[in-house]
Amino acid sequence: MIHLKTPIRDDDLAGVKVGDQITISGTIYTGRDAALPQFVRLIERGEVPFDINGMAIMHTAFSDAGIAPTTSNKEEIESTIPFLSENGVKVHIGKGMLSDETAESLNENNSIFVITPPVAALLTSKVISKKCVLFENEGMEAMFELEVDKIPGIVAIHNGEKL
Repeated sequence: MIHLKTPIRDDDLAGVKVGDQITISGTIYTGRDAALPQFVRLIERGEVPFDINGMAIMHTAFSDAGIAPTTSNKEEIESTIPFLSENGVKVHIGKGMLSDETAESLNENNSIFVITPPVAALLTSKVISKKCVLFENEGMEAMFELEVDKIPGIVAIHNGEKL
């Protein structure tokens, strides 16, 4: 088991291989269909109110019922992954198969894609605190900042390899 703590540096990913079981602790952000395209536009304008270098982003909504990954290969989500990786996001957490082009962009930016079990009770139990940080008008699809302890996952894409 490999334990990663945000912010994640390139050195932290040096020994990570596809198929490795990992946990992620520290601050992560959530986003999905409604939030991620808006987040990209904020980055393009230089208006993000927090540092995204070394961040992890989970493709999910957040409600009182908890969190579980959404399908990352939805156009609204997958299309944001290359840009977010180029701008410092090191870990994308979700589910589903990503295209070869997206895998290559992760490789070029030394970022990884992690799949995590879609088990809301388990994942929610790993959340220490949450707060809405962007796009509050999107409700549960707003971007949330979560403090987490050992979110589990399996590395599905890294160094140009796919699980």
